Amino acid sequence: MANYDVIIIGSGPGGYVCAIRCAQLGLKVACVEGRDTLGGTCLNVGCIPSKALLHASHMLHEAEHNFAEMGLKGKSPSVDWKQMLAYKENTIGQNTSGIEFLFKKNKVDWLKGWGSIPEAGKVKVGDEVHEAKNIIIASGSEPASLPGVEVDEKVVVTSTGALELGKVPKKLVVIGAGVIGLELGSVYARLGAEVTVVEFLDVITPGMDAEVQKGFQKTLKKQGLTFIMGAAVQKTEATKTKAKVHYKLRKDDSDHVLDADVVLVATGRKPYTEGLGLDTLGVKMTDRGQIAVNGKWETNVPGIYAIGDVIEGPMLAHKAEDEGMAAAEQVAGKHGHVNYGVIPGVIYTHPEVANVGATEEMLKDQGRTYKVGKFSFMGNGRAKANFAADGFVKILADKETDRILGAHIIGPAAGDLIHEICVAMEFGASAEDLAMTCHAHPTYSEAVREAALACGDGPIHM
Repeated sequence: MANYDVIIIGSGPGGYVCAIRCAQLGLKVACVEGRDTLGGTCLNVGCIPSKALLHASHMLHEAEHNFAEMGLKGKSPSVDWKQMLAYKENTIGQNTSGIEFLFKKNKVDWLKGWGSIPEAGKVKVGDEVHEAKNIIIASGSEPASLPGVEVDEKVVVTSTGALELGKVPKKLVVIGAGVIGLELGSVYARLGAEVTVVEFLDVITPGMDAEVQKGFQKTLKKQGLTFIMGAAVQKTEATKTKAKVHYKLRKDDSDHVLDADVVLVATGRKPYTEGLGLDTLGVKMTDRGQIAVNGKWETNVPGIYAIGDVIEGPMLAHKAEDEGMAAAEQVAGKHGHVNYGVIPGVIYTHPEVANVGATEEMLKDQGRTYKVGKFSFMGNGRAKANFAADGFVKILADKETDRILGAHIIGPAAGDLIHEICVAMEFGASAEDLAMTCHAHPTYSEAVREAALACGDGPIHM
């Protein structure tokens, strides 16, 4: 048995970042992880492997569609799926081993196994019980299921199974038009699969700016994805190699069936708290199965904290990381802070989609007066040269004060461009502040400045 200042349960982005920050603050730290590798869902079966496949499949798309026009002649590459998966695994390995190195560097103990909390101040891993002044739950999330849909991770798969299919399917049906479904649907569409997305709602990517939703869906249709909207999936039927998806159209209650080689269930995620012993401890939960915490990430049980996907808020790795650092500060007797109004969201398709802050719909509901500055990538020289001129930057600013309230980007490197606006919002900047900042030419980021200019007298290049 070992005594620690803090034990973190889970080594995903929230957990491992929290552990390292605690160690930096001089605390004796351990992190509990039952996987063979550190990094949680994100590094092992989520963010990192999916981005590897997105990158590889985008390179194939470029070779097939744009190389010849640039004078790069020759036969388009064929897909060696086994090698692509090996590249993905190598990418995972580099990242997970990197976390292990950081643990050793910062003297964070890895308690290997699945953890539970028999009582406040104690964490059980295997047969050993470790004492800790503070316990931080960062156990993450798992794929949500649907009634009538039985996942086998071979024919009917979650995102985990979709990252390691034996071959590229001829027909892929994706249930859910959220981030995960659209990213992985894009991968397999580029690799030659016939992809059909079935969505319960009438719009894709719920909660996103409506104008971006429409433009994004139109772009994905051009890329070959088929959408069936307003469809309630009733059940799936799977054999060893095929599946059928039964659904009802909400508009007329009519029944329909889709044939598929693989069905990807991408209907969101739910907190993973099984086996922690929270019921026995009396830890308060929300109606949605999340751990209830206060503004300091404390549960109702003294000495027990929670961060990341197990608590309220968007299930994003970077949100968990911010909370991990903030909770570490709290445990160390300092003041931790997360600005929940400036957490960006990104979809890593091509073009990428990114957002931060309010949407137009939110501002209208709040009765706020605002102005819109918009600039198309068609007016951006770098984007045109790189065959990446689809999309736009949209900035929302307060009509009276000019303070930036939100931004929405669909276009090249949107996930990187959004951070300029995040920094501006963090400092309470106006659209004019952004417009008056010199931007290097030729870069994609000039489109951000032009959108800021459009909040005033107008953009220069449109």
